[in-house]
Amino acid sequence: MDKEGYRKYLTDREQPVPEEKIGPAIAMVERFGESLKESKRNLQTATSLEVNKFSKMLIEEGVNTYDNYVALSRYGYFVKNMNLYLAVLELIDGAEVMQVLRERLGETVGESKGDKVFEGIEAPLGLPSAEKPKITKAVLDQMKALVDPEDCKMALVGTAHGIPKEWYKQEREKFLAAKDIDEYIAKKRENAIAELEKHRDDGTLFFNQEITDDVVEYVKSRPDMLSGMRDGDKIVHTKIPYLTRHYLDETDEKRKRYYACHCAWARETILDDEMVVPSSFCYCSGGFTKQPWEVALDQSLEVMMVKSVLKGDMECTFTIPLPKEVVDKVEHS
Repeated sequence: MDKEGYRKYLTDREQPVPEEKIGPAIAMVERFGESLKESKRNLQTATSLEVNKFSKMLIEEGVNTYDNYVALSRYGYFVKNMNLYLAVLELIDGAEVMQVLRERLGETVGESKGDKVFEGIEAPLGLPSAEKPKITKAVLDQMKALVDPEDCKMALVGTAHGIPKEWYKQEREKFLAAKDIDEYIAKKRENAIAELEKHRDDGTLFFNQEITDDVVEYVKSRPDMLSGMRDGDKIVHTKIPYLTRHYLDETDEKRKRYYACHCAWARETILDDEMVVPSSFCYCSGGFTKQPWEVALDQSLEVMMVKSVLKGDMECTFTIPLPKEVVDKVEHS
């Protein structure tokens, strides 16, 4: 392990890691490095197989903390081992979803019933993606048995990937600065495409994925993708595939759907005929999709699922009805 190089990497960041966290971070990476000897790999060649095995050990020991996983992911990025970096990111991506869903259920149907849904179900941080769908299915089965369908949808929409609305607070300012919804969307799209192009030009990742010329051109050809588009009195928003380059290259429909899916709590079921997570779970993603629009318009909005890869579609699409006054301002001006 390059201790001094990693220390410098942690301290020279735009937001330096506090000194009290650097020692434990180095120790965690060293421990992971030691665990690799059995597989004859090292920190530069470690893959998701070794990461998942190590994560299970951390869970068993009760040291599966966010800081420990971040230490590993940062080291992967530092040594340019993207397999390590992305494998750790996948372990913590959306990890808070089940806890937030439990909280939203409590708010919707009462804490007692919400606790009953999750009785005997644990979703520890660092659980490998292959094991997450069985947790999802168990929770949804309990919700179906104990909670009214509309309340289920409300709780899932409210979960919104566990992302708080405060994350989008600048959207309100951007909307107010635009003359109408169409100008706001046009600027939103311009910025989204520019961000993709910057990742392509810099050779950096857009969240978890590589951006190529083909990816940029594909998104440019789909105004409903990434930023969303207005279609009359509604927003149509199709999710950019989770791994767009692989999605575009793939010819097998099942694997194409797999590359489209962002949800670590359901994605693996697309390749597993014996495990099914109902597409209703995608309303969590629907809530995530409508949140920035709610912040921009400063009001609650509905969301409808039109397509889902969990129900056999090749992409995931949601529609969000717009308030009449927002549409009228464009069409009657």
